Amino acid sequence: MHNPPDPQDRWTAVDAYLSDLLIVQDAALAAALIDQAAAGLPAQNVSALQGQLLTLLAQMQGARRILEIGTLGGYSTLWLARALPPGGQLVTLELQPQRAALARRSLERAGLSGRVEVRVGQATDSLAQLSADGAAPFDFIFIDADKPSYTEYLTGALRLARPGTVLMVDNVVRGGCVISPESDDANVQGVRRFMAALAAEPRLTATALQTVGSKGYDGFVVARVNMAGDTILE
Repeated sequence: MHNPPDPQDRWTAVDAYLSDLLIVQDAALAAALIDQAAAGLPAQNVSALQGQLLTLLAQMQGARRILEIGTLGGYSTLWLARALPPGGQLVTLELQPQRAALARRSLERAGLSGRVEVRVGQATDSLAQLSADGAAPFDFIFIDADKPSYTEYLTGALRLARPGTVLMVDNVVRGGCVISPESDDANVQGVRRFMAALAAEPRLTATALQTVGSKGYDGFVVARVNMAGDTILE
């Protein structure tokens, strides 16, 4: 009797097929992944297909200012930076200085360092500082950092948004474990708190999609800010 095929093998093979068809092979992106692996960083970056989705969403939004919470080695940062028009800016927040340095090297190699500011430190502190500095609102915000802090990141991001700002939040399905209130996984519980806050947030209209692929079974949230102060936009 044969064992049933591993669905992960099929998901990975389909991702490879689609990537080969749709993603232009790029030396800068490939080098970023090689450097990330050499530095011992976890393979938690988005896939190439997901990276191109980030680029397309930011371009469709017409984003001139992008905020990324969670830089890792800068792979998703490269995809986002390429969505910017001339004069656009991306601010990306990273806790660990070594990872931030790796991202800066990747951005410089790709000729994108002039568009991107990499801020190092606790993301909640960086978000508060951006607000205190009177930073202009961001048009597109991508959250992909430590899951226990997702609710705080949402709060900080909304302070830096405007009506019409689009938010994308990664890794919200957790292999299906997000439906388990009894889970002892801090990441699952962090996402559950975030989803509850998202559902209760009157300034946002949101949806969530489950995904499968080379990164396994997960999903993401896409939301739009539809409220300024107490006034709901028509």
